[in-house]
Amino acid sequence: MIIANVLKGVQRLGVDTAPFIYYVEDDGIYAKKMDAVIDFVEANNIPLVTSTVTLLETLVKPLKESDKTVEQAYRELLSTTSYLSLQPITSTVASQAATLRATYNLKTPDALQIAATLENGCDAFLTNDLGLKRVNELRVLVIDEMDIK
Repeated sequence: MIIANVLKGVQRLGVDTAPFIYYVEDDGIYAKKMDAVIDFVEANNIPLVTSTVTLLETLVKPLKESDKTVEQAYRELLSTTSYLSLQPITSTVASQAATLRATYNLKTPDALQIAATLENGCDAFLTNDLGLKRVNELRVLVIDEMDIK
């Protein structure tokens, strides 16, 4: 499935942590796919949403490795990208995450990410976790299933 075709019709896109890691750390083919996603998002004015779980998850490795450059790249991407919204985990999001965990047996971070995405009106969620496709509340788009052209 070509990225532009997969994203066609998406009005607001939730994004899991892994796609940001691919993008910032230039992870081979995944980085190229994320470049194509970002190009499409920018060209079509599609807002991106992620939760503060992404901030937590992306900072762990650079903090462990004292890699200030990568740490700063994540902080800048998540705080200054005009079309990206970093959403807090509110009690409403936590309650919805609990329902998602109970319904789909999701891990807590996954449930929180999807709940924040749903709470913020997203109609699709970008991840590379094939197991999240069992969630029925929105379209789950898996990077491994996407082609650049």
